[in-house]
Amino acid sequence: MRIAVRSGAAAFVVVGVLVAALLYGGAVDDAVLPGIPSPGAVTEWVLPALTMLATVLGVLTVGLTATAAFLLPGDGRSVAAHGWLLLRRSTWLATGWAATSAALVVFTVSDVLGVPVAGLGRASVLSFAFSVSQGQALLLQAVLALAVAALSRAGVSRGVAAATAAVAMAAALPPAFTGHSAGAGNHQIAVTSLALHVLAASLWVGGLAGLLLVRRHRRFAETAARYSRLALTCFAATAISGTANAAVRLGALPALWSSRYGVLVLLKVLALLAVGAIGAAHRGRTLPALRAGAPRAFLRLAAGELVVLGAAVGLAVALSRSPTPVPETVVEPDPLVELLGFAQPGPPTAVRMLTGPLPDMFFLTVVAAGILAYLAGVRRMRRAGNPWPVSRTVSWVGGLVLLAAVTGLGVARYAYVLFSVHMVQHMVLSMVVPILLVGGAPVTLALRTLRRPADPQVRGVREWLLLALHSRPARVLTHPLVALGIYVVSLYGLYLSDLLGTLMRYHLGHLAMLAHFVVAGYLLFWVLIGADPGRRRVHPALLTLVHLLAMVAHAFFGFVLLQSTTVIAAGWYTAVHPSWASSLLDDQHLGAALAWAFGELPGVVVMLLLVRQWIRSDEREQARVDRALALQKS
Repeated sequence: MRIAVRSGAAAFVVVGVLVAALLYGGAVDDAVLPGIPSPGAVTEWVLPALTMLATVLGVLTVGLTATAAFLLPGDGRSVAAHGWLLLRRSTWLATGWAATSAALVVFTVSDVLGVPVAGLGRASVLSFAFSVSQGQALLLQAVLALAVAALSRAGVSRGVAAATAAVAMAAALPPAFTGHSAGAGNHQIAVTSLALHVLAASLWVGGLAGLLLVRRHRRFAETAARYSRLALTCFAATAISGTANAAVRLGALPALWSSRYGVLVLLKVLALLAVGAIGAAHRGRTLPALRAGAPRAFLRLAAGELVVLGAAVGLAVALSRSPTPVPETVVEPDPLVELLGFAQPGPPTAVRMLTGPLPDMFFLTVVAAGILAYLAGVRRMRRAGNPWPVSRTVSWVGGLVLLAAVTGLGVARYAYVLFSVHMVQHMVLSMVVPILLVGGAPVTLALRTLRRPADPQVRGVREWLLLALHSRPARVLTHPLVALGIYVVSLYGLYLSDLLGTLMRYHLGHLAMLAHFVVAGYLLFWVLIGADPGRRRVHPALLTLVHLLAMVAHAFFGFVLLQSTTVIAAGWYTAVHPSWASSLLDDQHLGAALAWAFGELPGVVVMLLLVRQWIRSDEREQARVDRALALQKS
């Protein structure tokens, strides 16, 4: 009963904060000006209300599914009873989420066209849903939410629960790639930081709601401790990503206190600091009290935390509807800046390639987390008295630093507008970076340093990693011919179709493309020269043949591009082609020549490593034969 009362109080606070912030920030304006279309008061108020409802339902769905899959102890391969109940509740939450997202399509059309909902036609709604990025994002969210609802009823396997949570997290992201951030300059920071912000906040707030729903679990103290570690990570991610996103939207520091949008941001910061203080109190006082059998203090504090977090969510929704200060300073919008996220760069020089950073929050987060986690593992190894080769550390860190440089320095700017530079970026990401990362043997380090949970029914990161390594998909993907096929097919499929131009137009597509370069290259070279467990045991002679096939396919790809007279992704490169650059076809031929020649050095290095593995394999086999012969003689 007390939890229900507090939930009602939290809902009241959220609605109150949302209404006040909408009015203060100028997100709701009922005035009808002559000659300017207006969607009417209904759309003005219902649209933010639906946005708030969709946000809350999405947060709860993410939190409940993640709690069931990752925080609660299981029952062998199945989720436990409390996890099963959370999944059943998430079915209805996800269904409501899907319905709300679908309704948002209609009211967003009304808002964009300035036409009341009653005056909308079916054709305009369908056109918006399938042809406009904002409508496509809402439609995709609705489809993913329905998938979550279906998966939550698909069974009680912990693997299915994990898949349900993963799809729920993915469903929270599509709207983040439209709106203020997508239209802002430097959307490399704005869009990705907002996506990270939404995901971290959803896990944080939703996880707390899920935690309160399982408060009667007999191992609640341990579950709360696991959530506390997750909440601390989400707090840091939310703070960093929110700061980056606010900086892009505000444009300048004085706008933080001189604009209404900035004041709302400050209020959200205060809410974040308050929740951070509550989290510190959790870790310092209430978690020990909970372990001692006194849960009331923790539950009261957690309920208060949920109210403050709900108010922060209300502020976030109001901010998404409020005008930002940045457009007020823009005299004449530049279509190229809206398309690229930055102004057209000048003629390339070595200095410009290595300076003029264009950081992306996604790759910055991956690089920072990868280096910190790896160094923490090395430190734990050394504290335990176990040596770890310095060469592996240098290889891993070097690969991540190179990844950050290729995706965040000036070369990333030119990769958007010149096919030749894009091809250099592709080759580095698919060949050099993966070889260095594979040389770091990260899986081996993780398996040696990740601690096992005290409760055997809890799956930690190490247990999920082992399950992934020994899963059927992993066995299929690590077959040498499958890894080779993924590498080669993605290379030819990207450039010999219209896919490149499509991916370059969307920030999410561009991110997915660059990430795929790294993942496909890592998979191939992990199969060929990796030292980690989980790989198929294949004779080095076969691996050498696979590598030769990859080199031949790579060289033939360069030859095909050199002979081509058709411009690849002509629509994109025509739109962004610099006036100082050579013709599109000449630049494409330069990129083809670079692709043809670039693979030689990495290919030779991998070949030498494979030959060394082959020699060592033969030496071990000969040693076994010699031992067998010696035993026969004796």
